Amino acid sequence: MLNLKSKCKDKPILFGSWITIPDINILEIFTDYKFDWLCIDMEHTSITLDDIPKMTSIIESRNIIPLVRIGEKNPNLIKRVMDCGSHGVIVADVRSYDEAKKIVESVKYPPDGNRGVGLYKAQHYGKKFEEYKNWLINDSFIIPQIEHFDAIKNLKQILSIKDVDGIMVGPYDLSGSLGKPGEFNDPDYVKCLEEIINIAKNSNKRIGIHSVSTDPKDSINYINKGYNFIGCSLDSIFLMDNIKKYMEKLKNHE
Repeated sequence: MLNLKSKCKDKPILFGSWITIPDINILEIFTDYKFDWLCIDMEHTSITLDDIPKMTSIIESRNIIPLVRIGEKNPNLIKRVMDCGSHGVIVADVRSYDEAKKIVESVKYPPDGNRGVGLYKAQHYGKKFEEYKNWLINDSFIIPQIEHFDAIKNLKQILSIKDVDGIMVGPYDLSGSLGKPGEFNDPDYVKCLEEIINIAKNSNKRIGIHSVSTDPKDSINYINKGYNFIGCSLDSIFLMDNIKKYMEKLKNHE
């Protein structure tokens, strides 16, 4: 199986994007470009478990790592997403060591966790169970999202968990937890980001953030601040922004 942890060793910065539209054509367009990972978003979209197997297959077939973002710390949902072929999970709004630990346990089989064992797509319907079992121990990828200021005081503990591979900052929800959604220049929000970087930089884990903007300068700015797991915008915003730019130029020509 593909291995995101090997990429982590080989590449100082990993680039991915968010997939919110459950359409094969969207995936084929995205996978023509050199993303290291693509995250299928089940939190804020109409994407369902029925969509996950075919979406992970397409992503994986292009040598890109498929991840799934889920909006609840639900062991059964985590198990089913993994069985459907995701290489790992990005889990929304993790605020404590205990929450992060339970996510790890929901991904891993015993004795490292308590995930129930089933034979579905990920295990090649049982044919490659032993291979999958070994892969799961060493190579599954687990990213808690830091989306509330309460999580920052527990961040060092969260990152101390062996099988937590890094974190992903959710800018809108983090700023929203301060009562200032989308105000990314607000001093309190900027201070939160500085605290996160200062805590995480010595962890030897991936420090991620979702750069919603389609302007690459935004991602470059995050890289310069120390982030090394960059979520580059999302499918609908890429589409919308390019249509907007096209139409503005067309109308200005008139």
